[in-house]
Amino acid sequence: MDIYPIRLRKATWADMDFLLELRDQTMRQHLQKAGAPTDKDAYKNRILYHFDDAQIVEIADKRVGLFKAFYQADLNQWYLAQIQILPEYQSHKIGWALITELITKATDNNESVALSVLKGSPARRLYERLGFQCVSESELEFNMLFHSVDRE
Repeated sequence: MDIYPIRLRKATWADMDFLLELRDQTMRQHLQKAGAPTDKDAYKNRILYHFDDAQIVEIADKRVGLFKAFYQADLNQWYLAQIQILPEYQSHKIGWALITELITKATDNNESVALSVLKGSPARRLYERLGFQCVSESELEFNMLFHSVDRE
């Protein structure tokens, strides 16, 4: 499918109900499979992590997702903390476009991009296709890294 015109805007407290529902729709199955909590408090804690960096993904003024990335100067890298797109928009290359834009920005500045993905999540395949490599793992997640020198 074609990539829609994507707009990012800063998340606000008024988006909290949407973000809770988005997390439930996009993550519940994967979190349950991993044995991680799926209650409202756990969702809210994850949403509030680096909330100042949270951006609402919009298409035609409709909220369709969350994109949260921040720069870690001490590591010279971006950390992609969260990317969640409503299920009905997941095959529209929105996540791919947002991550590709972040990779391009990082590459232009000789920076890396890091992220964590739940074990068993189908998102890992997307990250690998984009050039991320698994560098470590925990009980629940794979830690992945994109080195800007890898992209030539």
